[in-house]
Formats: sequence, structure tokens, C-alpha cells
Amino acid sequence: PFAMTQQMLFEMKEAQLIALRSDAPLGDYHYELTEFGGDRARRYVQQCTYFGAAPVPLEQYAAAVACQSLQNETVNLAGVKQAFDGLVMSSTLVQSIGESLNMGCGLFLYGEPGNGKSTLAERLSEAFPPTIWIPRAISAGGEIVRLFDSIHHVPVETSIEHDRRWIQVKRPTIAAGGELELKSFDVTTNPLTGISEAPLQLKANCGTLVVDDFGRNRFEPAELLNRLVVPLERRCDSLHLKSGRTFRIPFDCMIVFSSNLKPQDLVDEAFLRRIPYKIDVPNPTDEQFLELFAREAAAQKVQLAPDAIDQLFVEYRRSGRAMRFCHPRDLLRMVANACDFAGTPRVMTEENLLAAADRYFTR
Repeated sequence: PFAMTQQMLFEMKEAQLIALRSDAPLGDYHYELTEFGGDRARRYVQQCTYFGAAPVPLEQYAAAVACQSLQNETVNLAGVKQAFDGLVMSSTLVQSIGESLNMGCGLFLYGEPGNGKSTLAERLSEAFPPTIWIPRAISAGGEIVRLFDSIHHVPVETSIEHDRRWIQVKRPTIAAGGELELKSFDVTTNPLTGISEAPLQLKANCGTLVVDDFGRNRFEPAELLNRLVVPLERRCDSLHLKSGRTFRIPFDCMIVFSSNLKPQDLVDEAFLRRIPYKIDVPNPTDEQFLELFAREAAAQKVQLAPDAIDQLFVEYRRSGRAMRFCHPRDLLRMVANACDFAGTPRVMTEENLLAAADRYFTR
């Protein structure tokens, strides 16, 4: 360790930031800050209180992103099916999403609420190799920007000897919905600590960034269009530091917009052409609906009554109400709850299923 710090100590001593205090055994030395060095240390602490792993230079981070880029990966049908294991989906939907993943540049999922758009979006990263390496922090423009985020990044234990400035994590999936703000796409600085935090698209590099409930966020869709149109086109983004300096980062995440609204009702053609795949997530078919009922009944330990489900189909058609993928789960929870409340076995009947439907749906 001394060999690594010897030159640094020499330079600090020459700059009168430290002074030799006394000799120590075994040829070691004791140093202390000079008054000038103490003043500089206090000034630096006022600017930023970051301590931890040394930051990785921006150039090294960009090279790591290029090596782990989604653009380097080939997605196949088997991998996509594995990513969506346990979900009830049509082969057409699996094929469409798989093709969009293989291109790796963007996806727009739209359709009625309750059909699993968010669930689909949050599983996309699982079609790619499972882990990546990211630095805990990067150095850009003379400032430290913290990248590793324990909320969005899941560390993976490894026995591989590695540079401790880097950490292996699960390929990230970062989802933000109604709480999302435009400032989430810019470097933010805590005014008390002076620590700069990487924006969402930087944390999502080599993974998936999901903009959920697009069109119902705290900004107009056109505002996000203006913010992302250049990064989507050029695969890089420009960020601003608190000092006013600008630095460029790779934009290498699979960005997914999920909305109950149709794409053409939200943004203009110039933006839509940069998101090649616009995929409608449809309502379930009768067969899918029955399969969902069977799966949910097994999960919630409810004994099914086929005649009751047939009567539920009649009620759907009589009312003109469309089926949703979430309905079997929600209705069976209500049936199970009613049985538990009454102290009876969890057995579905026509009576308790239609009663649950009557309370669940608005008239």
C-alpha cells in the first residue's frame, strides 16, 4: 500500500498540505495536516462529503458499457419464453416482444389497464445474460457521481477476484410511473452532502428503463419527447454537473413506455419512429381466462366450480364488459376472503363468485 501512496504523500508534502510529525518504528512515518492542508480539506468537505470506493474515470465506464451493451446480445425465442415463464401469453405477443428485444432500442406497450403491461415490461431484462458489472461511482468533469444505488441495483455475490471499485449486479430493471419527474433524467446534487447522484437512464444502462403510466406522469409527453429524442437517436446523452460542466454518457438502456393510451394520442410521429415496436397487449381470450382461473385457484387454494365460471362469462357478455388478465386473481381473492370471513372452506360457488363480481365491478 505504501508504494501506491508514496508519490501522493511526496506531492502533498511538497504542496505543504501535510508535514512529517515524527519517526515511527520499522521505517514508517507519521504525517499530519498543516494549517493550509486543513483549510483545503474543510473546503473539499463542504463541496462534497462522498467517501467510499474510488470513482472510476468516465472513459473506463463507457468502455465497460460498450462491452456489456444490449446491442451485443442476441435474443432468441427460448430466452424470451424463459423470461416470461409463468405468465399466460399468446405466441404472437411473445414473438413480437422477442423481436423488439433482439433489436434492443425501445418498445411501446399499450392497451387496456389490468392486462399485465407493467409485469411484462419489468421482466424484459431476464431475456438477457443475468448480470453486469458497474462502478460504485464515476468521475466526470472533476466531480464524483454516485452510480450504484441499492434501491435499483441488486448485488450478486462473486468469488472472482476483482477491482473493488466495481460491483456485480443483476441486469437492472428500473421502473418509474406517476412519481417520475423530468429532473429524474438529470444529475441531482444533495445540497447538504454535496454528493451527486446519477440519473435513472445512467443507472439503467445495459438494462431496462420502464416509463410506466406514460401520459399520466407529472409532465406532458412532449416534454419527455424533447428530453429523450436525441439520446434515442444517437445512443448517447449529455448531462450537466452543478459546476456547469457538461459530460457525455452512453445511453444504452432498453427504454419501454407502458400506457393505457394509444401511442399516436401521446406523441408525434418524429418520436414514434425512434421506438420501432408499438405492441398492443390485448384482453384475454376465453381459454386464457380459464387458464388464469385454474392457476390462481391453485395458488390461493380455492376449489373451482366450472359452472360458476360459465355463469360469469354470461354476465360479462350480458353487461358488455371486457375481460382483463387481472380479473381471475382479484375475484378469487374476494371469494377466498368471503369464505375465510364466513369460516367455511374455500370453495367457489356461483353465488359467491357473482357476489364478488358485483362488488368488484362498478355499474
